[in-house]
Amino acid sequence: MSRATDKQPHAADRHDLIRVHGARVNNLKDVSIEIPKRRLTVFTGVSGSGKSSLVFNTIAAESQRLINETYSAFVQGFMPTLARPEVDVLEGLTTAIIVDQQRMGGDTRSTVGTATDANAMLRILFSRLGTPHIGPPSAYSFNTASVKASGAITVERGSKKTVKATFNRTGGMCTECEGRGTVSDIDLTQLYDDSKSLAEGAFTIPGWKSDSFWTVRVYAESGLLDPDKPIAKYTKKEMQDFLYREPTKVKVEGVNLTYEGLIPKIQKSFLSKDKDALQPHIRAFVERAVTFTTCPACDGTRLSEGARSSKIGGISIADACAMQTSDLAAWIRDLDEPSVAPLLTALGETLDSFVEIGLGYLALDRPAGTLSGGEAQRVKMIRHLGSSLTDTTYVFDEPTAGLHPHDIQRMNNLLLRLRDKGNTVLVVEHKPETIAVADHVVDLGPGAGTAGGTVCFEGTVDGLRASGTVTGRHFDDRSTLKAETRKPTGALEVRGASANNLRGVDVDIPLGVLTVVTGVAGSGKSSLIHGSVAGRDGVVTVDQSAIRGSRRSNPATYTGLLDPVRKAFAKANDVKPGLFSANSEGACPTCNGAGVVFTDLAMMAGVATVCEECEGKRFQASVLEYRLGGRDISEVLAMSVAEAEEFFGSGDARTPAAHRVLERLVDVGLGYLSLGQPLTTLSGGERQRLKLATHMGEKGGVYVLDEPTTGLHLADVEQLLGLLDRLVDSGKSVVVIEHHQAVMAHADWIIDLGPGAGHDGGTLVFEGTPAELVAARSTLTGEHLAEYVGA
Repeated sequence: MSRATDKQPHAADRHDLIRVHGARVNNLKDVSIEIPKRRLTVFTGVSGSGKSSLVFNTIAAESQRLINETYSAFVQGFMPTLARPEVDVLEGLTTAIIVDQQRMGGDTRSTVGTATDANAMLRILFSRLGTPHIGPPSAYSFNTASVKASGAITVERGSKKTVKATFNRTGGMCTECEGRGTVSDIDLTQLYDDSKSLAEGAFTIPGWKSDSFWTVRVYAESGLLDPDKPIAKYTKKEMQDFLYREPTKVKVEGVNLTYEGLIPKIQKSFLSKDKDALQPHIRAFVERAVTFTTCPACDGTRLSEGARSSKIGGISIADACAMQTSDLAAWIRDLDEPSVAPLLTALGETLDSFVEIGLGYLALDRPAGTLSGGEAQRVKMIRHLGSSLTDTTYVFDEPTAGLHPHDIQRMNNLLLRLRDKGNTVLVVEHKPETIAVADHVVDLGPGAGTAGGTVCFEGTVDGLRASGTVTGRHFDDRSTLKAETRKPTGALEVRGASANNLRGVDVDIPLGVLTVVTGVAGSGKSSLIHGSVAGRDGVVTVDQSAIRGSRRSNPATYTGLLDPVRKAFAKANDVKPGLFSANSEGACPTCNGAGVVFTDLAMMAGVATVCEECEGKRFQASVLEYRLGGRDISEVLAMSVAEAEEFFGSGDARTPAAHRVLERLVDVGLGYLSLGQPLTTLSGGERQRLKLATHMGEKGGVYVLDEPTTGLHLADVEQLLGLLDRLVDSGKSVVVIEHHQAVMAHADWIIDLGPGAGHDGGTLVFEGTPAELVAARSTLTGEHLAEYVGA
């Protein structure tokens, strides 16, 4: 072979770019870019500029769809069906592994251990080494119930034969709480005042008026109870009838009604409904009335007595799951059992990954639904850290969310390590510390929504700094400490807080100011605020949990904006408001108001075609003839929030009730959202800001925000700080759980927890003004904040 041919690159080595041409998903405007493989590429841009549309909904979605197509039609029938993204050409794709911030399943039986497979390995370990031996791995599982059965079964093979069969399976589930660890109870003191009689108005349930046939009078005039007798003096029989009686027909003033015990009635009317959909005062009542107590049978371990009795060196599986993963990893390393050596190695590596990724403070029995978005994302990362796969594409959504500045460097090292193994790493990120380690940066914008969707810059980090784009201009922004802080008007007292890892914390949270609660991930911030402050009267909590709703739900329906808009349309045209609802009378009959017609194609991606009848407008043609200020209802729903604020603020369409809601949406930085955009397409940060906008109209005096900077661009953080100031200046108290130094620097008061995470945290390490924290530099937060403000 000649030397000339030696120098020619092999044909297989030419594919070192992911090429995207003509991407038009969501707001992308024919985007064409080339992304280098085996490099760390960070995608930046303001909220709503199209980063997720490009990375998740185009590149990662097509990669997953192509992988799914490699399976047989039978297997594809069991997999989620994915449609091909709207893009002309996608070349050079590799297998994509998506690590997003979707909260982990809120099922009460899902724990950190079950989500990471650590529990599965522990169960095998105990089934091999535990003494006394109680059965196979399922005997140690709190998701598996013990089953016993016997009887005759007919076997149809040639001539039918009836045979006797017995079956039993040993499970580890606690029979009392069914593997949940808690039992729910209704606090009767929240339902009635037992010193009063029914006639004196004993009920304290919201909406139960003394003259209501269906509630109070059915009890007082049923003939089953004495209406003038105080509830405390009821006999055992009367108490049974009052609380638990089965539905019984009774007559009240000649009207046939159904009498039912108070407990089942409350369960049906309040507790069976989605808590998020209830009115605020009723939601507060439900949270007060329903108490979850630790299961007395299993002491919250979820496991049966048999599973708890089997031990290895004095440690049961319940004890192992309650340990911090850092301690559990050390215990596993100390076990010297050659018979299960491969299992111990695999389990040790998984637990070491927890520590390495900064989650060494978690215990395996922590319910998965209680993890923050950032923690959930890092838990999902664990299974990929030790992977031998190379040449795959890892896609991350803000991996630094929920991380203290102290932990961001560690996350950067992990991203670089994945890249150095020969993988392509794509990261959507706002934090300058992570953007700074990128090999390649793609900046989208220039604005959000319809003003975004184009590539403003591609190149190196230094190139971004000099580029003049919104991200480039704000890249080196740093907030300064306030010259003077506001004075508190009072305090919320917290005494002896001991939820999770808190060690009897006593703290006064000042009112009338902006208070920031900070500390490394796992130091106890959420435990303190959600455990001791959030449930109090007048406290409005705004977190990033999912907003429940179908693809028919949108910002207009969620915020209650649509009600005044429908009434304004109805009044202007002298017709019924119901006509202007796509879920009611005005809906297009062909697509039932969805705007699209779905065709299910079994294991292939279902096809959604725009409805030919209404052309995607969702309403009947006759409804679209009615106008307000020259626009029909479908045109109003297509407006952006900012455009709608102007529209409903003056002129013929002036609607003060709608304008107030729209002002709040603009205030929280959601002016780019369209009123009819499905809620299912919003990011975690957008969801939180939408909730904040709806709560801003409430009477609550204390607002608790959980990491409101999540998903916010550097340029938008400034706007958020302005909003927080306006809230405080209007007489509200604002408590923010936050890691962003700009918010810390802007605070009036800082409460810092630590010094470390898990059992190394849970104590109050500092309280005072940001300037005092910087001057003292006595905590990790103090050191990083001092560095940030250049002190």
